[in-house]
Amino acid sequence: MGSCGTVGPVRARYLVFFQYLGTDFNGVAAVRGNHRAVGVQNFLEEAAKRLNSVEPIRFTVSSRTDAGVHALSNAAHLDICRRSGLPPYSPEVVTQALNTHLKHRDIRVLKAFRVPNDFHARRAATSRTYLYRLATGCSWPHQLPVFEQNVCWALQTKCLDMAAMQEAAQHLVGTHDFSAFQSAGSPTTNPVRTLQRVSVSSGPASPFVLPQESRKLQFWTLEFESRSFLYRQVRRMTAVLVAVGQGILTPTQVKAILESQDPLGKYQTRVAPARGLFLKSVLYDFGKRGWDGKDLGPH
Repeated sequence: MGSCGTVGPVRARYLVFFQYLGTDFNGVAAVRGNHRAVGVQNFLEEAAKRLNSVEPIRFTVSSRTDAGVHALSNAAHLDICRRSGLPPYSPEVVTQALNTHLKHRDIRVLKAFRVPNDFHARRAATSRTYLYRLATGCSWPHQLPVFEQNVCWALQTKCLDMAAMQEAAQHLVGTHDFSAFQSAGSPTTNPVRTLQRVSVSSGPASPFVLPQESRKLQFWTLEFESRSFLYRQVRRMTAVLVAVGQGILTPTQVKAILESQDPLGKYQTRVAPARGLFLKSVLYDFGKRGWDGKDLGPH
């Protein structure tokens, strides 16, 4: 274990899993110097001050999410330096302390784990899965139950051609140059990614829909799994797959869009709304490191 200074305190690193409803946030990343915008990280770091670390605690977040995007389970690592002679906090104490002092009800810490000091939450992740929720049968967005309005995309169509969407999705699976689905502003210069899995399915039904409305409203789920994604890649792929489901595009056209590597084409510039997107999970391969990572966060 490393020290926090020349002598005395010992640094302990923790991997923390947390979830949030992203509606009120400017994304997960901390916003510095702008009091009108705030990120989830700002609240986590404010709560972490109560852990009385000798050095300021900063969260290194695994997966950045945009304003309005939610997370069922995101991850971050942080270092805590206690005063000389004090043992490191247990992961359970870290979890409880953060939840106790969080000042926003839409954030919750799920679990913390003690990890080696060279562990990095972003670089060590082996898989990230995003989930996108859709609703059909809404003539107008206000017909969606209030509990669903910020957590799904209401489409003004009665149904979607799921078989066509599934066929189109298979063109995206594998290792490709995903330039066509990358929005401007991406920090990466390499657009090649490996999409391990894309699924399109109907349901499950929303528990917030009244029986008299359930005949009209139907919910749909898209899932995307990869080690990493380009900026807004998931939301742009979702918009194209929705166009296929609505009959605007064919599965073959999706293949052509991918191969074009053109991010400014007519259809691939569309971006699905942030409110329907969830970071579902971030996974790590702990077996290769030789330390316990069983039951690590929601899978």
